[in-house]
Amino acid sequence: MANSTQTIYTDATIITLNSSRDIILNGFIIVTDSRITAIGSISSLPDALRTNIQTTSLQGRIVIPGLINTHAHLAQSILRGLAEDLPLHNWLCDSIWPLESCYEGDDGYVAARLTCAEMLKSGTTCFLEAMCTHRAGFEGVVKAVGESGIRGCIGKLVKFEETNKDLNITDPRDRDLSSMSIPSMLSAHEEFDGSYDDRIHVWAAAGTPRGSPLSSHHEIGKTCKKHDIGLTMHCAEAPKDLEIYRSQYDMTPMEFCQQAELTGAKTVLAHMVHLDLATDLPILKETGTTVAHNPNSNLKLASGIAKIPEMLEADINVSLGTDGAPCGNTYDMFREMHLASILHKGANLNASLTTAEQVLEMATRNGARALGLEKEIGSLEVGKKADFVVINPNGVGCAPWDVEQVSEGGISPVTVVVHSCTGRDVEMVVVDGKVLVKAGNLVSGDEDKILNAAKMSVKGIRQRSGIKVGKRAGWKYV
Repeated sequence: MANSTQTIYTDATIITLNSSRDIILNGFIIVTDSRITAIGSISSLPDALRTNIQTTSLQGRIVIPGLINTHAHLAQSILRGLAEDLPLHNWLCDSIWPLESCYEGDDGYVAARLTCAEMLKSGTTCFLEAMCTHRAGFEGVVKAVGESGIRGCIGKLVKFEETNKDLNITDPRDRDLSSMSIPSMLSAHEEFDGSYDDRIHVWAAAGTPRGSPLSSHHEIGKTCKKHDIGLTMHCAEAPKDLEIYRSQYDMTPMEFCQQAELTGAKTVLAHMVHLDLATDLPILKETGTTVAHNPNSNLKLASGIAKIPEMLEADINVSLGTDGAPCGNTYDMFREMHLASILHKGANLNASLTTAEQVLEMATRNGARALGLEKEIGSLEVGKKADFVVINPNGVGCAPWDVEQVSEGGISPVTVVVHSCTGRDVEMVVVDGKVLVKAGNLVSGDEDKILNAAKMSVKGIRQRSGIKVGKRAGWKYV
């Protein structure tokens, strides 16, 4: 093709996640510009193509579709480790919200650069930002995402007053309510949606209902449907949330969402730990709403365990998310997959639940469906975007995996990916046909500058907020 760039990636084990779930044990992928134009067994690759097109051998590597993180807070990476061992209510009111309210200047840009670097280096090629606050600076976050090369849906926070004395909630972000309105979200959508070669999409991130009028949330739902804007919201996360929905609205969480028109194929509801299963699961199924499962965050904040096996049994679309660094300490989707698989086995005393194959689907195909991008990403197929991850499984942590033994009953490559690999095993990441990570390092972007900027930003935020990590009883610095 004239003026096109082609590359052949050869000799890899390719987990396609296509409709027939083909795993090609010795395969190739041809990328033309930003899309996959051929994929198959190496035996079907004409020798002439090898000599005429740039070729990259991936001998001994495993290739998977790019991981899709459907619940991540980009601006929170610089708050990592500042709110440890706290339940959700105290974590928010006493630490995270006060810290977020003290962002200034480029803090949000700096944090987003750090998060994008971490996600790319650990195999995430697309994400849904869960709640971009005013102080984070939406334009700066968009800039950081665009510069990094990653694909992203960025949720612009639309919130109402959350300070509620009856519920003992104080939210210092309420002082910026005018900048987190429906009109401000629409303005951001008009300006940035489809930017950076259509890698960036602007979503609405609805504030969590905690006594604010249902009619206000209904305005968000109606606006998103009118303008075909994706919508995400934290829902039924904390242990008291089901009680709050009932006491404040006389509804279950999903009854509220349905009445407020917050449901649908372009809605991602995060956490969903405390539901009325008999009422809420049928609504989720009927409306095609996605649940973003965040096991790491839910466990660390003692929020509970979502009923994921029941959701999967009900044919509800379940995707995966890491949440933010202050509540999970990592944006590594490999760790999230492993935890999502083993957690429900132990909690239900049933080792057959949430298989490696199911959680890999959650992190790829289901994530693409959640974002309305299933025709573009989520699996490795001809015509789709060339978003994929190359993993090196040849270290001691994955041994004795051997591709030569797979067809004879050896270890499944899916098992290796989900249960043995971490983000540190990622060797190469391709997004939109461009190599963004090579030999485990960012191709563009100075990692030292990203890290140093993050250290400077968090120092200023801590000083302005007055939030400090307390000393541990019985432990001391010397």
